[in-house]
Amino acid sequence: MSKIYDVIVLGAGPSGLTAGLYAGRSRLSTLIIEKGQDGGQIAITNEIENYPGQQLEGESGPSLIARMTEQAKKFGAERVSDVIKSVELTGDVKKLVGNKGEYLAKTVIIATGAFPRPIGCKNEAQYVGKGISFCATCDAAFFEDFEVYVVGGGDAAVEEAMYLTKFARKVTIIHRRDELRAAKSIQEKAFANPKLHFMWDTVVDEVGGDEILSKMVVKNTKTGELTTIEADEDDGMFGLFGFIGLLPNSHLFEGVIDMENGYIKTDDNMHTNIPGVYAAGDIRVKSLRQVVTAAADGAIAAMQAEHYIANLK
Repeated sequence: MSKIYDVIVLGAGPSGLTAGLYAGRSRLSTLIIEKGQDGGQIAITNEIENYPGQQLEGESGPSLIARMTEQAKKFGAERVSDVIKSVELTGDVKKLVGNKGEYLAKTVIIATGAFPRPIGCKNEAQYVGKGISFCATCDAAFFEDFEVYVVGGGDAAVEEAMYLTKFARKVTIIHRRDELRAAKSIQEKAFANPKLHFMWDTVVDEVGGDEILSKMVVKNTKTGELTTIEADEDDGMFGLFGFIGLLPNSHLFEGVIDMENGYIKTDDNMHTNIPGVYAAGDIRVKSLRQVVTAAADGAIAAMQAEHYIANLK
């Protein structure tokens, strides 16, 4: 591909789509590259309550992202679906090499986000998609009237556990501490839900079963005691959902951009250590990873890209 875009946005989550619509609205030639579905983490979130201006009668991640996608399209952002394999980010023209071709731009906004952290138990990989999941909205229906366990204690874990109670006959939150980290308002709803139960001071040590998940060993974090949990005989299986944080999707930029614990370091204006390269959203070092902060990052990055291009000789 010979065209040199003003801006390439890598990733179509809230930060990437916001960057795309701001860049497009500024009359910059803009290309958004996304390897999967739009939305990132928010695309698998059933209910949103804290995004300013959202639909009060009910807003889901997919519904919010659908409108963001249309906004970016309205302002002329082009789209391509591709997996980027390598990058060359120094110099006046940046190059991204994907499976389908090469993409050139004067500036690049990295908005590749993050992905769910594994539960960390023995045999985990063997049962992902066979009882273990990281997306309640994707897989809840598969566990209609079954028992389900949720690992985690933050906002996401508790909110997704409450969503799962709409499907499963019993949902148990497994948390390594003796109290939740979720916001108090979320905790109040959780403790009031009769289908929601709690297993405190516990981690999942091992999972097992014939083909599908039907057994797990949990460990008490204070005593070290191991307990085996087996599926109800009539069920033959149970669900295990992990919501214990995210890992940055930054491997492509290792050794290229300054990072901290895998997250890209930026200043307040989304500048990385490479001129003309910006990072926005969950991928960067920041104190709060929410849709509203991701959108703000994307807007700032796009405006900084515009300033950079205006000053190119």
